Amino acid sequence: MEWTPKCPSCKRALTVEPGATANAWPYRPFCSERCRSIDLGSWLDGAYRISTPASEEDLDGAHAAEGDPDEESTN
Repeated sequence: MEWTPKCPSCKRALTVEPGATANAWPYRPFCSERCRSIDLGSWLDGAYRISTPASEEDLDGAHAAEGDPDEESTN
């Protein structure tokens, strides 16, 4: 089964030729300048939101996972 990408704004199926370069799809992942502008407008109007704020544990866990050299060792 072959996967067909869809525009995240209008959900129209996008036709992408196999082996096409990035220049062949200039509005990626959108189908057109119009859909790209609609999405940008939604971000600027605040339509997209993060549902819950990041907690201190989430932020501390990210530093530990990265192996931050400035972190104090707990040995």
